[in-house]
Amino acid sequence: MTADLVNRRNSGFYAGHMPRQRKDEPEDGFPQRLSTLRKERSLTQQALADAVGLGITQMKRYEAGTSQPTLDVIRKLSQVLRVSSDELLFGRAERGPDEDLRLQFEAISRFNDEEKKVVRSVLEGLLLTHEARRWSAGTAAGKENGR
Repeated sequence: MTADLVNRRNSGFYAGHMPRQRKDEPEDGFPQRLSTLRKERSLTQQALADAVGLGITQMKRYEAGTSQPTLDVIRKLSQVLRVSSDELLFGRAERGPDEDLRLQFEAISRFNDEEKKVVRSVLEGLLLTHEARRWSAGTAAGKENGR
């Protein structure tokens, strides 16, 4: 399944649907992110290949985008590069939640079922309110434009 997601990403499946990435983040696509993360950690292709248990040729194929890793290789790459598999496979705009909310969601995951139910209700209410405001703003704009 992960290879399928990488295929979609590389085939332009998300083109036009995601905001531009920030300058401090590795460029689009798994091959470029892999290369950038490897270089940020001062690893050669050979050193990363050795750490993951691959041949150098296969590592070059991953970085060139001519081959896609298995789930097991993605897991090993993530461990060696000290990033989540999500960070390795997807750009910031394709991942969630934002870093500033991640810790809160991790804490909520340790709540008991009743506490999670309360949090879920609050979030659903907030999301509905947000969507209603967006819809209302869109409707108002449409009326102003003669729709």
